[in-house]
Amino acid sequence: MCIQDLMPGGVNSHVRAFKSVGGQPIVIDSIKGSRMWDIDGKEYIDYVGSWGQQYFGHAHDKVLVALAETMKKGTSFGAPCLLENILAEMVIFAVPSIEMVRFTNSGTVACMGALCLARAFMGKHKVIKFEGCYHGHADALLVKAGSGVATLGLPDSPGVPKAATSDTLTAPFNDLSAIERLFENHKGQIAAVILEPIVGNSGFIAPKLNFLTGILKITKENNALLIFDEVMTGFRLPYEGPVCNFGDAKKSDEAKFARFYWGMLEEGVYYAPSQFEAGFTAWHILWMTSK
Repeated sequence: MCIQDLMPGGVNSHVRAFKSVGGQPIVIDSIKGSRMWDIDGKEYIDYVGSWGQQYFGHAHDKVLVALAETMKKGTSFGAPCLLENILAEMVIFAVPSIEMVRFTNSGTVACMGALCLARAFMGKHKVIKFEGCYHGHADALLVKAGSGVATLGLPDSPGVPKAATSDTLTAPFNDLSAIERLFENHKGQIAAVILEPIVGNSGFIAPKLNFLTGILKITKENNALLIFDEVMTGFRLPYEGPVCNFGDAKKSDEAKFARFYWGMLEEGVYYAPSQFEAGFTAWHILWMTSK
């Protein structure tokens, strides 16, 4: 059967459909290093890197050996294991602002957990996200902006009810005045601001000078949290995290959460200072091996 008859658009993620460039999905058979081959034997140079997670190239020999050894012990325990402790220590050691972590099965789940934790800790419901920033396919985050500079959230998908996005506020990236207006118009209601430090899904837009530190100042003044979604930037810029490129944001005592894709298997993590000890976790032992 044709792949389009089996899956909508022939893909399991719309970004792979090639419709916007008038093409058909490429069906990959194998991949190694920076090269991939489709089912017709055509060779490609891979500039995507599985959307950023393939730090070492595809099917790296050392990673394959580590995965094979780990699989002999089992693939999912449903209980704590040594690898999660080792990986948690590595993450906390690498990023100065981290004190505790929770591992998840995806970046979407990490962002959902981070927002849930922020709302519970702050006792508020509203959050601010930026136009063009992607934080997974949770209903509350599938939001687009209206025609104004900053507006209430509107659902971006026919399957998302308005009620699911009613507490999501949006603003243009790199616009501090829009954030200030939102906090002014919703005094005492905003739990957190979530953003990608560099907007990965809209052309890799970097923050303007003092933008991140400006948001940090605004959230502090309004008793709200600042959440960095680093699914595309985590360990890809400075090892200790991209916020270390942007002034004193790294010195903050505010909560910073993130999601990452590491190694060869997709997983996520969110993290915070120790006073935020709460949340949910789900993890995969093979991913922890390939980190």
